[in-house]
Amino acid sequence: MSDPQDSLIAAARAARARAYAPYSHFSVGAAILGESGRIHAGANVENAAYPQGQCAEASAIGAMILAGDRSIEAIAVMGGQPGDGRLCTPCGGCRQRLREFAKADTPIHVCGPEGLRRTFTLEELLPHSFGPDNLDF
Repeated sequence: MSDPQDSLIAAARAARARAYAPYSHFSVGAAILGESGRIHAGANVENAAYPQGQCAEASAIGAMILAGDRSIEAIAVMGGQPGDGRLCTPCGGCRQRLREFAKADTPIHVCGPEGLRRTFTLEELLPHSFGPDNLDF
């Protein structure tokens, strides 16, 4: 059996290859490891009316929910160009989306086409966040 991190990165790579990015030409793939052990992937989907597009992370979260998982154990996000070295981290909106289903220590593997570039925790990317636990009365 392969390493879960390697499987996530491979799934993010495959999702990135299917992204629909005719305007920005910036394809992104994401893959989530759910609590069931299954991997749920998504790609960015652009739209001529720019605000109507969808990020890869949001697509992957939707696939996870549809499959019945409710908790993100880890995620890999792949974007950028080979050899570029810059990080393609989740946008602010997606960081908040991840917060809905992930814990502070959930690993977020940020990858380029060549593979892993850096791993963060959700807390590192979204410190002092507001989430479901803030609504517990």
